[in-house]
Amino acid sequence: MPPRDEMDEAGPAATMAALADPARSRLYRMIRNSAEPLGRDELAERTGIARATVAFHLDRLVAVGALTTTFARRSGRTGPGSGRPAKFYAVADDEVTASVPPRRYDLVGDLLATAADESDRTGMPVRTCLATAAEAKGHELGDGQTPIAATLTGIGYEPAPEPDGGFRLTNCPFHRLASRHTDLICSANTALVRGIADASAEDRDVWLEPTAGQCCVRVGPAAGQ
Repeated sequence: MPPRDEMDEAGPAATMAALADPARSRLYRMIRNSAEPLGRDELAERTGIARATVAFHLDRLVAVGALTTTFARRSGRTGPGSGRPAKFYAVADDEVTASVPPRRYDLVGDLLATAADESDRTGMPVRTCLATAAEAKGHELGDGQTPIAATLTGIGYEPAPEPDGGFRLTNCPFHRLASRHTDLICSANTALVRGIADASAEDRDVWLEPTAGQCCVRVGPAAGQ
């Protein structure tokens, strides 16, 4: 049975926990460096690890989202007598990263690139384009079926309930950039969370409220609370 700290759901933290095992890390690197997907038998032969153990580790890496599987017959034969297709493994993504607390520099980087492209295209100030891009992204991320706290948690904000029914966001997913370019990133941060709130069914206010050691954004209580 896998250790309790290896969660069943996919995600960077679960992936890193799974890859902490030396055998899994070795198998993952071998698959990553291969030009084509690899099978259990081939990996067992290359590593000298028992096939059953290889299969266990590979399936664990699939469960946390580090690997994907395909089925094929390497012989190229098809039809009756060709045998059952074998399972082959390939890496699921170009990168495996995790951080504590959560950071989302990929997200803010995408927003900044989108804003720069829009600014070049329209001649509008980059800050204006960034706020528009961030709010639009918030509309994409939020929806009327998912509680806003769950959406914010998924991005890395770590919302903490307040007595008034609102939320303090105890983590800034863009911390390093926000500390260096505070006005720019905090404005985009507010627009992003406002877009999420607009897309949710909870009708909440969102405003900029800088607080040391936390995110600069505050989410108010749902309407009627």
